[in-house]
Amino acid sequence: MEIKILCQSCGIPLDNEAIKGVEINGLKSEEFCKFCYHQGAFTNPNLKLSEMQENVETLMKKLDLPDDAIQQTINILPNLNRWKAT
Repeated sequence: MEIKILCQSCGIPLDNEAIKGVEINGLKSEEFCKFCYHQGAFTNPNLKLSEMQENVETLMKKLDLPDDAIQQTINILPNLNRWKAT
């Protein structure tokens, strides 16, 4: 079974360099995607976990992904580094 590295904010797989966010020094982030993180900071720093869950659910439904996959993703969000402290 392949272990996937996930964005520690939204849960998107970080399986290629193009999807990775950018640190302040210009290097690719190993922890966050480009949608959540840019230039060493969150793109939406005031976002709440509940809002992220709603955003992820909406996007995954638009992509016509199975309901069980959507629920599984929503369920892992609270365990990601960005949300553990909240």
